Amino acid sequence: MKNWITQEEACEALGVRKQTLYAYVSRGQIEVRWDPDHVSRKLYRAADISALMKKRDLGRARKNIAASTMAWGEPIINTHISTIVRGRLYYRGKDAIQLAETATLEMVAQLLWDCAELPRFKGFTPMQINGSAKARAYAALSVAAAESSVPEALGNAPDIGRLHEEAAALTGRLASAFVEFDPHDDAPLHLRIARAWRAERHAELLRRTLALLADQELTSSAFAARVAASTGASLAACMLAGLAAFSGPLHGDAIARVHALIDEAQRSGVEATVQQRVADQQPLPGFGHELYPQGDPRAACLLSRLKPSKTTRELIACVDRLTGKHPTIDIALAALVEHCQLQRDAAFALFAIARSIGWAAHSIEQMTGGTLLRPRAHYVGPAVAEGGGAEGEDDDPSA
Repeated sequence: MKNWITQEEACEALGVRKQTLYAYVSRGQIEVRWDPDHVSRKLYRAADISALMKKRDLGRARKNIAASTMAWGEPIINTHISTIVRGRLYYRGKDAIQLAETATLEMVAQLLWDCAELPRFKGFTPMQINGSAKARAYAALSVAAAESSVPEALGNAPDIGRLHEEAAALTGRLASAFVEFDPHDDAPLHLRIARAWRAERHAELLRRTLALLADQELTSSAFAARVAASTGASLAACMLAGLAAFSGPLHGDAIARVHALIDEAQRSGVEATVQQRVADQQPLPGFGHELYPQGDPRAACLLSRLKPSKTTRELIACVDRLTGKHPTIDIALAALVEHCQLQRDAAFALFAIARSIGWAAHSIEQMTGGTLLRPRAHYVGPAVAEGGGAEGEDDDPSA
């Protein structure tokens, strides 16, 4: 399917009139741009058309609702924490891009955790273990989870103040594992990170980055943290669950695939790399986001305040020209690393430190809700014999 199609083709594919097509565009569900070959004609993003067709074709059957919900589908959990509306990210009703103009990560945490006082992320002496900073981060949360007691007796309201204090301590532990700063330094976290990385002149850019990355609605890692929280697990265990989900190459570690794409473009040429990937129907990591059809505003915010390398700039322009896909936050993080002359693993560290705020927020909200998250599966395996389950089978779906 072409990347961009005409108005007539879009209406025919969706089976709607022009007025309905315009309504989809106005709600941010379909991206539109002018046709470079016909100045008076607009083109519509084919991927957005396909997504709408898929959603329509799923229908409202119960099993299809369940399947679509787990893959960029309808909301399945009520939350006060964050949302995406018309391509903009909001933290408790406040525009995250505007908030990042001045807010520190501590201020964002106070907002997302809904706590009375500004939290302080106390530094810890990092654990002396062999391996990467990522390994130290896992170890730090694993030890904290193992040492944690059950948060509250089931059925009792949790102590919110204590949870806020614990969340701040865990964020400090995680940050100390990724970045070896002075544990006695009580400056805002972005300043401590900037000093540790000898990037003091980029401290404001690091502050803005951390603020933009703190949460993004119900991501896979936030959901993992909430599932753990719903079972009564400790806050440390919940954040460890979030980190585990976050580490996957389709989530927080997507930055590694972005670096690989940039390296390939450097070796083989930008145009040749993008054309080959498009021809082979291979992914272009760092471009196109399901929730931001008009482009990731976090990426746009950061890219407007730094200078990517020549290869990255050309890659962004080439992908836009050939596919119409916009850069995501992962490309912006790669550009940030280039601009600030940081080690490549700094991008993952910044992302994980910032997102720990969201994991804590979702975990605390789930704990206060007191409900178990236990979806049912739509079984598509071999037919089940009539007459009951096998001997010893547990019929309790919550088990």
